[in-house]
Amino acid sequence: MARIRTIKPEAFVSESLAAVSLTAERTFIGLLTQADDQGRHRDHAAIIAGQLWVLRPEHGPSDVETDLAQLADAGLICRYTGLDDKRYLHIVTWSRHQKINRPSKSRLPACPHHDTPAAGATPSPTGVGFTEPSVPPHAALRTNAREMREPAPNPGTDNESAGQDGFTEPSMRAHGGRPEPQVKPHGTDLGPRIMDLGSTPSGGASARTRDTVSARQLIAEYVAACAHRPPAGVLDHLGREVRKMLDEGIAPAHIRAGLERHRAKGLHPSTLPSLVHEAMNAAPVPVGHTPWTNPSDIDAAYGGDL
Repeated sequence: MARIRTIKPEAFVSESLAAVSLTAERTFIGLLTQADDQGRHRDHAAIIAGQLWVLRPEHGPSDVETDLAQLADAGLICRYTGLDDKRYLHIVTWSRHQKINRPSKSRLPACPHHDTPAAGATPSPTGVGFTEPSVPPHAALRTNAREMREPAPNPGTDNESAGQDGFTEPSMRAHGGRPEPQVKPHGTDLGPRIMDLGSTPSGGASARTRDTVSARQLIAEYVAACAHRPPAGVLDHLGREVRKMLDEGIAPAHIRAGLERHRAKGLHPSTLPSLVHEAMNAAPVPVGHTPWTNPSDIDAAYGGDL
């Protein structure tokens, strides 16, 4: 959704903007209104043409691609590729010229050339238009849990945890001669769990197993099976529904079956839970079963007993 942005008077005497064509300058100004609150946007000429040049059909996607190339050469935008192999761009001087009141968190990946992630932050996954919340570092969770279990040290005594900032150790260690409880499969009563979307409970680097499936992976499989890529709004909605079901502990195989039925029927994304429920409770067909039919030759079938 477009936003109200700021254009300074100095923009019209900017040497960088003067180095590009008038259409490229107009595209740049239009990107200011379309970029998210971090100055990021999809690097897709057809999408940008539809947003900024819809009433100027003579300036199509190929012309917008030329505008973007000029803006990149002038250092006004930076073009990069995300982890989902999609192209993105961001306005290089965004933070200096745009002051956003209560900015929203970006759903697009950060620029690897200009954006430096905060310490301990988890990179934002992309691919279907939805994000997963970042999980606090395991070392911080372990330290908090230890502080809750252990009594406060007496003054003048050595504190075991003193000076251990940044020290790494195995995720499971003995505490007071007793091993810490191991992470069990989802569904057992272990109290509060910190869940990564589409994964098993968080328990360190060894918690993820090879059969771990995330919501992004399931939606990527869904998109790959489609003849044409569904609209982003549909994928966003499907991603949210898949994430909810993974959090409930529903098996990825059942979710895949529900997604396959959804793809075949073309229903609204909100019907996905019902389709998954249908797949979960579908009666298996016995192997080798042949339905009963009346014989065509009664005498041969019953030997003349009738």
